[in-house]
Amino acid sequence: MTTPRRVVTLGEIMLRLKAPGHERLLQSPRLEATFGGAESNVAVSLANYGLDAAFTTMLPANPIGDAAIGELRRFGVDTGLICRGGERVGTYYLETGANQRPSRVVYDRAYSSIATARPENFDWDAIFSGADWFHISGITPGLSASAADLSFEAVRQARAHGVTVSCDYNYRKNLWKYGRSAPEVMRELVMQVQVGIANEEDCQRSLGIEVDVDVEGGLLDRERYCQLAEGVLEEFPNLETQVITLRESRSADENGWGACLHDGRDFRFSRRYEITDIVDRVGSGDSFAAGLIYGLLVYSDAQQALEFATAAGCLKHSIPGDFHRVAVAEVERLMEGSGSGRVQR
Repeated sequence: MTTPRRVVTLGEIMLRLKAPGHERLLQSPRLEATFGGAESNVAVSLANYGLDAAFTTMLPANPIGDAAIGELRRFGVDTGLICRGGERVGTYYLETGANQRPSRVVYDRAYSSIATARPENFDWDAIFSGADWFHISGITPGLSASAADLSFEAVRQARAHGVTVSCDYNYRKNLWKYGRSAPEVMRELVMQVQVGIANEEDCQRSLGIEVDVDVEGGLLDRERYCQLAEGVLEEFPNLETQVITLRESRSADENGWGACLHDGRDFRFSRRYEITDIVDRVGSGDSFAAGLIYGLLVYSDAQQALEFATAAGCLKHSIPGDFHRVAVAEVERLMEGSGSGRVQR
């Protein structure tokens, strides 16, 4: 039996407090409590796909930290690399939008355990022992100066251990409050990355690469996205692959969804999906990232890897919560054209 490929992710897992249904925050005296966070979401998806997925972070030694670890273990994620320390688990509040009212996220993550963690808190040899791939996002270095230092050390250690590094640039305007801009930090970080992942605004706002692409409108110009991917590859010759998700956001309930991939030689587009009646789009980019990592590790064809990632991200829009809850076979069925939603008996 072949040993599953091992992927390590590092970042923050948060307590997610969501208003029920489509209610505004605190419209009623209830909030739905689950967990989520970019790199933890990726680890859960990869564990669902049968890979050896490990997540490392710092969590406080209290019942909320224990519950977060327990939730990751329930999905088969290796939590043995998690450090315990600090004072609190970060929290985010979510209200789900509808029609022309967008979803809204409120962060309460200042001074969380991972935001105060230092590189010396982590055993890098243990973290990267046997690892094939390391994934991080631009959210983690946006938390604090110490989290940025931690991110830099993580990617340096991954490269020193011969591990492939991917990064989802993940620009968040409500972070980056500690005196350094996103491009100032992310450009240095991406110099250590081999596979870059972004949405339609991250390349510009995280890396400061300007191409005339409308990131707020609902329509996409494919040629401009080719130019954007080429611009990133030109500025970062260490990148072997740049992938961009393509979202046409017509309302909170209806999106077009696809992606493109540039490997320095060929530029590829995925199949395009029309997604209506969106259940929860939070975590869809993480589901895409996990699907891409899986596809690049398992398939020999870059187009197939891109199609797997895009189908995985599409399916996440139908699942409540941060974590994706589908298996490889379900993603592959959608890749093959089975998107009718008929009952499977």
